[in-house]
Amino acid sequence: MPIQVMLVDDSSIVRELIKRALTADTGIEIVATAFNGAVAIPLAKKHQPDIIILDVEMPEMDGITALPKLLEAAPNAKVIMASTLTMRNAGISLQALELGASDCIAKPTARGPEELEIFYGELRKTISALAGSKKPQASSFVAASPSAAAIVKVASKPVKLLSPDAPVTVPVKALAIASSTGGPQALMTVFGGFKDQFKHIPIFVTQHMPPTFTTILAEHISKAGNRSVHEGKEGEIVQPGQTYVAPGNFHMVVEKRADAVIIHTNQDAPENFCRPAADPMLRSLSAVYGTGLLAVVLTGMGSDGLEGAKIVVQKGGHVIAQNEATCVVWGMPRAVTEQGICRAVLPLTEIAPYLIRMISHAHK
Repeated sequence: MPIQVMLVDDSSIVRELIKRALTADTGIEIVATAFNGAVAIPLAKKHQPDIIILDVEMPEMDGITALPKLLEAAPNAKVIMASTLTMRNAGISLQALELGASDCIAKPTARGPEELEIFYGELRKTISALAGSKKPQASSFVAASPSAAAIVKVASKPVKLLSPDAPVTVPVKALAIASSTGGPQALMTVFGGFKDQFKHIPIFVTQHMPPTFTTILAEHISKAGNRSVHEGKEGEIVQPGQTYVAPGNFHMVVEKRADAVIIHTNQDAPENFCRPAADPMLRSLSAVYGTGLLAVVLTGMGSDGLEGAKIVVQKGGHVIAQNEATCVVWGMPRAVTEQGICRAVLPLTEIAPYLIRMISHAHK
């Protein structure tokens, strides 16, 4: 069965362009279109689409107003928010993710064929990943504490954990978090669970998001975790207790210079089709912090973070992954889990408590 998609956008031109681009993929079927949220609600109830692409700004009923009503009408649907790159729309999109949307994607600012094709390609990948996450999953057994068993069972496949029982005797000097699809919601949960912990170490975050969106994301994380969070800036000196988010369209890396750790941002080629990407961040952090680096891989499609996580482990650091059952898309965490380089594979709500125990024990 093809993936059934409903388009909700006030522009008939945009609807037609997206419809043509998506139906070029035989695995996608457009089952309904609507020009505002009010029209979309009964259509969603009738067609029960797998995916709803929802515009942010529309007359009569906008996307943020329609979102909870659409999820009520089609409770199994995954919603992708589509918006232009403005501060206001980025803020609305992040709010929509907190209200139950699965992902947000930036509409192209130009209508050139190359930029449009990139947008359509990203949209098709996101639709496929989210639709794939709807398939029934085998039960997953997870390592939920430092004393858990050394084997996890994921989708009926045994996966080895790396030294889950070994005490962490080397102080943790930095925490790195990588995420993509479903990441903003997961980040809010993790940082919300930190409370007033980790004031003595810096935290680095790479979330696959475009410019403007990462600015708003940093503000949302700051509120959720009651801590100082901002986009990393070129030449900035890393400070304990600060959280640095990779800015949209820039890789964020660090280097050791004398007694200071310096942040650098660059527009080197995308890695794993992403910029920012987690791999360059993890490589550079491993070079600086070595055995003192703790990396967490959260929900997201693709395998970004895998190569960097391998280096983290080679340098003596530790890797934690989110488990299959709690991911919006089990792609990035799956890659590191099946590679056998994780110390623990945990449900989302158990990650913050686990990190608190682990880091506190290391600093005793």
